[in-house]
Amino acid sequence: MDIVDDFADWDFTGGEIQVLRSKPHEPPMKSSVWQCSVCTCYNDKMSTSCDICGVSRSSFIRYSSPTEIEIEVDSRLRKCELSKMARSLFSSKPQRFPKLDISYEDFQDFLRFGGPRRAYAAPRSKRCIHIVPFKFDTPSPDDVVSTGLKSAKTYLKAVDTSHLTKPPSGTKEKEKKTTNLSENISANSSTGIEEEAKSLSENLQKLNLEKDNGPIKTRKPCPKPQYKPEKWMLTDQELGSRSQLNLAIVGHVDSGKSTLCGRLLHLHGQISNNQIHKYEKEAKDKRKGSFAYAWAVDESSDERERGVTMTVSVKYFDSKNYHVVLLDSPGHKDFVPNLISGTAQADAAILVVDASIGAFEAGMVGMTGMGQTKEHAQIIRSFGLEHIIVAINKLDSVEYSQGRFDLIKLQLGSFLRSCGFKESGLKWVPLSTMENQNLVEPPSDVRLLSWYNGGCLLDAIDFIPPPSRYISKPLILPICDVISSRTLGQLAVSGKLEAGAIRVGSKVIVMPSGTVATVRTIERNGANCNVARAGDNVCIGLQNIGDDQLTSGGTLCHVDFPVRIASVLELKILVLEISTPILVGFQVEFHVHHAKASARVEKIISLIDQRTGEILKKAPRMLSGKQSAIIIVNLDREVCVEEFATCRALGRVFLRSSGSTIAVGIVNRILEQS
Repeated sequence: MDIVDDFADWDFTGGEIQVLRSKPHEPPMKSSVWQCSVCTCYNDKMSTSCDICGVSRSSFIRYSSPTEIEIEVDSRLRKCELSKMARSLFSSKPQRFPKLDISYEDFQDFLRFGGPRRAYAAPRSKRCIHIVPFKFDTPSPDDVVSTGLKSAKTYLKAVDTSHLTKPPSGTKEKEKKTTNLSENISANSSTGIEEEAKSLSENLQKLNLEKDNGPIKTRKPCPKPQYKPEKWMLTDQELGSRSQLNLAIVGHVDSGKSTLCGRLLHLHGQISNNQIHKYEKEAKDKRKGSFAYAWAVDESSDERERGVTMTVSVKYFDSKNYHVVLLDSPGHKDFVPNLISGTAQADAAILVVDASIGAFEAGMVGMTGMGQTKEHAQIIRSFGLEHIIVAINKLDSVEYSQGRFDLIKLQLGSFLRSCGFKESGLKWVPLSTMENQNLVEPPSDVRLLSWYNGGCLLDAIDFIPPPSRYISKPLILPICDVISSRTLGQLAVSGKLEAGAIRVGSKVIVMPSGTVATVRTIERNGANCNVARAGDNVCIGLQNIGDDQLTSGGTLCHVDFPVRIASVLELKILVLEISTPILVGFQVEFHVHHAKASARVEKIISLIDQRTGEILKKAPRMLSGKQSAIIIVNLDREVCVEEFATCRALGRVFLRSSGSTIAVGIVNRILEQS
């Protein structure tokens, strides 16, 4: 048999199309294919639809008997994943689709459209469709479910809201409301739907109203967790122990700060005579004999070679009332950022002034218009320190002149009062460090005794009121430095506990990395301890943390109360003496506690009155010296920071540019955080 193109030569037996092909002079070869009735394309036997036009293969298959139709439908239902309801609807059983009313040709519509069309076909000769009338009085399963949901909503609207606040008065009122509800529903639905709605409404009424005779209790929003200190944190201090006082030593370069610290340590037995003799010999060999006491705190080779303090040195001694922590800060203008980091840990300060002719004037008026004495005084005031001891040093160089002392007190005193220091918070002490006059004992030089009868420096330190501590607040420890030692381990941090308490074995979270670590060891005043509280300068060894997750400027926090990290801040600042005005887009160096970052002035919101806070001008074009303003800064990286009203230690900021401090202020709002 030759290859044919006419439909009459195709065999449709069994729903398959058998095409006989043969090559010339060869016996015929049989292959199973089927041809699309739309595009006349040949398709493989395994294809269920045409590869060209997509028409289903079953749409033009002819069946020879009703039995073949039932077999085809049952096989399709078994292959497709249908629910039981769908299987019952699409099954070919007599009660759903009577065989007597369906023609074989019209049943192809059933397969072509994928489901019943609610039409029962008559014999093919009549070519008409008889539609069975839909029974509106018989609800379908979907109608029953939908009506139940709607009736619940209707009931909630119809019921008086007084049931939510007052207990039901009686059973008659419940029945009356239920009856009114059922009458409303019966007007819009059939009897069967009404019964379903009434049943659902009664069940809902029992759940909501009959469960409790009292008013319904509504769920209130969960309040934010409040910190509750543990008992071990609030334990009283040991009998006979002294309160700790963190004392920052600041002042102009070469004013004698390190020498003063070395003298105090030697006089209190913290440095032996043999060590002092050793320092004197080493200093004379390098032709720096006057630096012997300074080398007691300046221990690095770079500091001894250059003759200036570069980092903050921490030393201890005990006075009558306090355990004093000396924070010897650098005085050179190149190391002011280190001074800021050291002063951030202080409770009070000693401002050392060089009384020599020309040295005091250089500290007041530098090359840029502001000397280091002025800048240091403004920095310590910006940290909130209210008590300051002004130690007028090197009076021996001016023969202990009272006139020189009064001149310094007059000029410097007016400036300190302009910075916000009160007269009650200032203590003026004349002394000479090199000659050991008026340090821990009253002066012995007659020239000084002739006009000064006040107390010595040590008495002034004991006169400082005890600082307040925030032990009952969550743990906050700004990281001053990352260190390592044999006793603390490879990973340890140092700093001052600003709030809360910590003990060995505690879990802490390190910000901004967010890593949880465990406290391994604690060192306070160079000795191991189990517990440290707010105000203590400590070194803490950590474990279960990587070295790349600890940085200077980070913060150790309570695991449930981490500090915020942000990069966009609204600041309230006081502009210092500057030569270049601050404009929008001005690049500054941002300092907060031990962290620093590059920043940009994004917006100048307003000028404000320094005393009252009243807005003087909105959106000024620039800021000049001695002005107070509210600005927005954008940092190049995120830092640990808090609003000043929440945490003062993490809310004081400094802006520097070209090696000078140009503004000091506080964090007013955090605008963007992680």
